[in-house]
Amino acid sequence: MESHIGEHDYAKLLQAQSHIWNHIFSFINSMSLKCAVDLGIPDVIHNYGQPMPLSKLIASLSIRPSKTCFIYRLMRILIHSNFFSEQNVTEKNELEVEYVLTDASILLLKDNPFSMTPFLNAMLDPILTKPWYDLSAWLENDDPTPFEKKHGMALWDYAGHHPNLNHFFNDAMACDAPFVSSVLIEKYKETFKGFESLVDVGGGTGDVAKAIASSFPQLECVVFDLPHVVTGSQGSDNLKYVGGNMFEAIPPTDVILLKWMLHDWNDEKCVKILKKCREAITSKGKYVGKVIIIDIVISENEKRGDKSLETQLFFDMLMMVLVSGRERNEKEWAKLIFSSGFSHYKITPVLGLRSIIELYP
Repeated sequence: MESHIGEHDYAKLLQAQSHIWNHIFSFINSMSLKCAVDLGIPDVIHNYGQPMPLSKLIASLSIRPSKTCFIYRLMRILIHSNFFSEQNVTEKNELEVEYVLTDASILLLKDNPFSMTPFLNAMLDPILTKPWYDLSAWLENDDPTPFEKKHGMALWDYAGHHPNLNHFFNDAMACDAPFVSSVLIEKYKETFKGFESLVDVGGGTGDVAKAIASSFPQLECVVFDLPHVVTGSQGSDNLKYVGGNMFEAIPPTDVILLKWMLHDWNDEKCVKILKKCREAITSKGKYVGKVIIIDIVISENEKRGDKSLETQLFFDMLMMVLVSGRERNEKEWAKLIFSSGFSHYKITPVLGLRSIIELYP
């Protein structure tokens, strides 16, 4: 390729160069955000109760005096990424920056019931980030996933042998349970009308099932997951924890909930899970049992560059690297559903990047 650059191509070259640099350095956004969360910056600003001057923020952080000059630069990139906003005030004839939270950083407060901090901590932990370095080598060998190439066993087996990973992974999966629960309870209360039982398959810590059991006392709820996941969990009058293997059998029930777990598995495994779900569904009178899936339905009609679509594709790559799963568009979901013996389905996109998918025998 000739090195001479024509005047017409000069601007395109600079734009392409900038585009590549931006993607090379995209990790800086997530690592800077992790640093701010590790330092407790969102909570410090929130607890201050008003726009917080840089000097006050620095004084509130447990950092070395020689490192105070770097906080402004950390905050500057996070402001650019819309995690904080700033305003300038005059203090004794000098301008000083003051910081306030944005909607995004409010979701990183530790006491926020919708806090995403556990998810951030899990996804950016070295256990889950190191497999990305093996992505290209994995494509050249027979390992099932990059995670298995790096750690020598599947993610679920690794979690069973390492309590720390099991703990923070369960916390990560549960961190949006309050929001999902509120949507199901407030907007879809008719979904549970007439039913007497529900099984949350792969329910982890059971936060969603707890909320449903509390709001619908007529439902006998079961959190069904691997034994090492549910061991030690405490139930209630209409909630219990059961250990088992969803590929072998699922407890009989009127309603099965599959929250954000089918994307963990390839098509063959998903069909096996859904067939076990169909076998477990009971029907009483006019109330026919069903399966409720909460998962991503890729929006392929979105414009290229759309941030929502990009995030859905990020999740798809995440499933490829960590487990053997994938995200699916509606056509791919329909293939799974009908291959599992269900007669029809309904998709309701009410959870941002995710949708509620109801399956009927």
